[in-house]
Amino acid sequence: MTQAMHNASENNAMVREMVKNFADKHIQPHVMEWDESQTFPIDLFKQMGELGLMGVLVPEEYGGSGFGYHEYVTVISEIASVCGGIGLSLAAHNSLCTGHIMTFGTEEQKRRWLPKLASAEWIGAWALTEANTGSDSMRMNTTAVLDGDEYIVNGSKNWITHGKSGDVAVVMVRTGEKNASNGISALVIEKGTVGFSHGKKENKLGMRASETTELVFDQCRVPKENLLGNEGDGFKQAMKVLDGGRISIAALGLGIAKGALQAALAYSKERHQFGKPISSFQGISFKLADMATEVEAAELLIRKAADLKNAGEPVTKYSAMAKYYASEVAVRCATEAVQIFGGYGYTKDYPVEKFYRDSKLCTIGEGTSEIQKLVIAREVLKGT
Repeated sequence: MTQAMHNASENNAMVREMVKNFADKHIQPHVMEWDESQTFPIDLFKQMGELGLMGVLVPEEYGGSGFGYHEYVTVISEIASVCGGIGLSLAAHNSLCTGHIMTFGTEEQKRRWLPKLASAEWIGAWALTEANTGSDSMRMNTTAVLDGDEYIVNGSKNWITHGKSGDVAVVMVRTGEKNASNGISALVIEKGTVGFSHGKKENKLGMRASETTELVFDQCRVPKENLLGNEGDGFKQAMKVLDGGRISIAALGLGIAKGALQAALAYSKERHQFGKPISSFQGISFKLADMATEVEAAELLIRKAADLKNAGEPVTKYSAMAKYYASEVAVRCATEAVQIFGGYGYTKDYPVEKFYRDSKLCTIGEGTSEIQKLVIAREVLKGT
């Protein structure tokens, strides 16, 4: 093992222990309360900012932790093994909003926004999806027209994490022809900008502690200096940001799968039927074997993608594979965990029904499983 690998391994172990202790103390006791009331606990995210968890990948010069993708995967999966909703919000803040500015912002833009995001002084949002343009994002209707030194933005975005509570959003807008890859640009829009507001908050099946709302733009004037990169670069930027974001969602799915497996393992040893723990029955033990194998396989695939991302190598194929596989594993593991718990698994007195509800979003958000297959097939056919 090289010294660099040894240091990375030590960092990862340290991060895992810190995050596990934090989650056990500050998240676990409130999981169902936040879920039932759909509370987005902003104070918790401020605490995570103090620990450096809101800027895991941000270089230290901009106030971040300066870690790589392995530590980031560990952070997201450890949090998600306790609460998927908190894990989702942490992922969206880190990899989407913060990641977009970090990757494509000028030095001035990075110094302006990254320290506030990395410390959680500001919560970040990222807006691509619209009501009628989910997977077909190039047909977006939100427009930005240059008027002197300002863009005038009109339209709305849907399914935006932190749409209400976020202090700043990276928003993809149409500045050119519809359905043209060079017709979309990325603007950073701060809360309080006239004409920028939020719409309805979604009432969701799972991930309920993660706030999801509409964003509304009505003659919203945004300074030209808030443009990330060049006009027309927004779609290509978004696709690159999603490459990293898919590692986030894969880590989220991994955490949910691990949480479900851990709960099922513990319960199967405690629950007795016919005078034996149910773990001794082949019908149960084989389920656990399948779950444990799939969790390990998902993590290896995610770690492969993290290696490539850390090395600056193309990651499109492996991030899509990791996201597709880990999200489907999350659903399967959560489903089997409910089955192992039996009737108790269907009640809110035990944790697995929440893992079951939370898991499904992993197969939808940041590109559905079907979109991941398209991406993977395209990359495989290219011979990458």
